[in-house]
Amino acid sequence: MTSWTPDELRRIGAADELQIAPTRADGTLRAPTTIWVVPDGDDVYVRAVYGTASSWYRSTRARHRGHVHTDGVDRDVTITDVPDSDPVNTRIDAAYRTKYRQYDATYVNMILAPAARATTLKLTPS
Repeated sequence: MTSWTPDELRRIGAADELQIAPTRADGTLRAPTTIWVVPDGDDVYVRAVYGTASSWYRSTRARHRGHVHTDGVDRDVTITDVPDSDPVNTRIDAAYRTKYRQYDATYVNMILAPAARATTLKLTPS
């Protein structure tokens, strides 16, 4: 696996949204879904605002691979589950609060809710 470049991390941190397209079993990509994204150090994390019922999230379960695109970043990624017990979730919560503070609290609170937090995924360039 490779890592994110400093420029990619900067672009992801500055972008409001990311397009994620999970890989299907036949190797093709699903249609992309627009989601919120936060970096933490040299890592990048996403959550499914509607929890495990989100179709894009469910499709990550089989292959743990996909493709992301935002503001000059276009990468294939490996998708790794982050257990709710992982202390990184506290930092991810704070990153979401800070990055998306200009949005109505209703939306920010949805991404911080237990159902969304249970879907925290780490994206690693592949």
